[in-house]
Amino acid sequence: MEAYLSLFGFAFLAATILPAYSEVMLAGMVAAGYDPFMLWAWATAGNTLGSALNWVLGRYLLHFKDRRWFPFRLNSLQRAQSWFQRYGVWTLLLAWMPVGGDALTFIAGMMRVRFIVFFVLTGIGKGVRYAILLGLLDIIGQRIGAGH
Repeated sequence: MEAYLSLFGFAFLAATILPAYSEVMLAGMVAAGYDPFMLWAWATAGNTLGSALNWVLGRYLLHFKDRRWFPFRLNSLQRAQSWFQRYGVWTLLLAWMPVGGDALTFIAGMMRVRFIVFFVLTGIGKGVRYAILLGLLDIIGQRIGAGH
């Protein structure tokens, strides 16, 4: 159980602005023989909840946009908001992307996307990403096991 909780924590951190790569841990756990469904469930839950933290930060951190320590430039925020308004909440299905995914979840909070809509769309995208990754790892494992 500790290993699954570690994966959950790593996946949670990976969804925030902190540098963490849950895919590496997931691959190692697959190689060690852990249950793929449990890996999928824990990684998806952790990564989705980490994105929820970004949503909360986006929702409330914007009040501090005039402060010197604010982590984003205002012109970048305005461009991101315009982009999000143009393409809408469905972009949250792409919140799993290594580049820009975390920003999408932060912007969704800034744009006051309803949390349930945010959570469902983000969770679907992240769940599909981990399912694809597990499928690829399975294919690789089969090829290595067959001596290819």
